[in-house]
Amino acid sequence: MKKNILPFVLPFEDTVKNHNLNLKRKQIKILQVNMGKLCNQACHHCHVEAGPKRTEIMDLATIDRILQLLKQSQTIETVDITGGAPELNPNFKYFVSEIHKLEKKTPLTIIDRCNLTILFEKGQEETAKFLREYRVNIVASLPCYSKENVDSQRGNGVFDKSIRALLLLNTLGYGKDGTSLTLDLVYNPLGAFLPPSQKTLEKDYKKELKKLFGIEFNRLFTITNMPIKRFLKQLEREARLQEYMNLLVQSFNPKTAENIMCRDLVSISWDGQLYDCDFNQMLEIPIHLKKNTLWTIESLEELARQNIVFAEHCYGCTAGNGSSCSGSTIKDNGG
Repeated sequence: MKKNILPFVLPFEDTVKNHNLNLKRKQIKILQVNMGKLCNQACHHCHVEAGPKRTEIMDLATIDRILQLLKQSQTIETVDITGGAPELNPNFKYFVSEIHKLEKKTPLTIIDRCNLTILFEKGQEETAKFLREYRVNIVASLPCYSKENVDSQRGNGVFDKSIRALLLLNTLGYGKDGTSLTLDLVYNPLGAFLPPSQKTLEKDYKKELKKLFGIEFNRLFTITNMPIKRFLKQLEREARLQEYMNLLVQSFNPKTAENIMCRDLVSISWDGQLYDCDFNQMLEIPIHLKKNTLWTIESLEELARQNIVFAEHCYGCTAGNGSSCSGSTIKDNGG
């Protein structure tokens, strides 16, 4: 088992024990699926280390096995599709359409984690309309409403393309009141610090994007940068790793720990391996069970109420108001 070793901090599991927290998994409600590491961007903060040269792509057999398990499941409410750029998987539209066909008492919520610029890549001309047709919720990365900041983190020209994409999605009804077409944005810090208040920043984003471009969206999620992969390397280059880890540890919040996303989520890698979260997946830290692939389990319910494998990067999810794939894990007062 591979485990990242971060410097001079109390092991996360010890901190959990010191606060008398029981953080076993509950029922699984969210299935997060990484469809591959291929991406049209190579962002500085990317914990997946995705990029145009990556070749890892989920195949059709793995997708069909996920669909089989979803059909059997009585607890999954949301399928959260991520990457890389998941839309670059040639079977992305098949996967979404087949999820949509599953006969459930309550239809599954489908999330596409979209980097926005993908909508203008060759072969993706109809993707935005496809997402609307299947009522897919879009969670879109936009680390700032400033062109300079976005381009410095994600590459030259990314901001302008992102704005064009958001305007396109607005014309299709995304982010508009009364359409039920959800468009959420994601902010992550540009450096070694915690996100500000999600509530306050969301107000700023809505005000500035509406004033500058006429863009509307539903919610803003603030996500803490995890000290792994590309961001870890950046911290090491800047000699700020110890400083950042101290910040995360000192900001540990037991209330956010109780709501960490891995308690009701399981992450599936492009090759069908099972993980407690997307970050553990990128560090190749498998779930606690010996049966840790899609082909060795009979149902997703087997993974409920199991121990979760923690490491020191988990401090990133529990600092301050918390961090998850849906932003802060507890409400803030806007301060």
